[in-house]
Amino acid sequence: MNGNSIEQVMTETRTRMRKSVEDLSRELATVRTGRASLHLFDPIKVDYYGTLTPLNQLATLHVAEAAMVTIQPWDPTQIESITRAILASNLGLNPSSDGRLIRVPIPPLTEERRKQLAKHVRKVTEQHRTAVRNIRRSSNDRLKKLSRSKVISEDEEHRGYDQVQKITDGFIAQADDLGRQKESEILEV
Repeated sequence: MNGNSIEQVMTETRTRMRKSVEDLSRELATVRTGRASLHLFDPIKVDYYGTLTPLNQLATLHVAEAAMVTIQPWDPTQIESITRAILASNLGLNPSSDGRLIRVPIPPLTEERRKQLAKHVRKVTEQHRTAVRNIRRSSNDRLKKLSRSKVISEDEEHRGYDQVQKITDGFIAQADDLGRQKESEILEV
């Protein structure tokens, strides 16, 4: 990274931390909560004539009711391969088909499974908090190098550290909020 001003360091710090929090948001969206969610199907890939293709590129997905997702394949000959992909996804879902439409009931989570998922959410959130802290360390190292090479003064270096810490605190708070929201969704009966 070639940055020779505090502004560049701050801009890159914000961008990298934002990407980390956005990644956390995407990852948490795929965690099952007992409610129907289309994001649950994001990781599912279907064998479409020898090519693994994301399910949402082969069909229209719709939340029919709180605990039911319907899947309308654009190519009806793919119903069987879509059903197989859902069964192989280890999401604990049991799709059924009438030849045109696939219905996927979302079963309620057991108390034990809720606790496992909440633990997983805490782990994923902590991994992203650690990523944000690593970005902070990297940014502080760059500020230190700028100070050593006399591009910025020591006072500017210390002001830079304070700015990086404020940015870090904001993104850690966002990650914590996302984790808490997902955990409460999971534990809600």
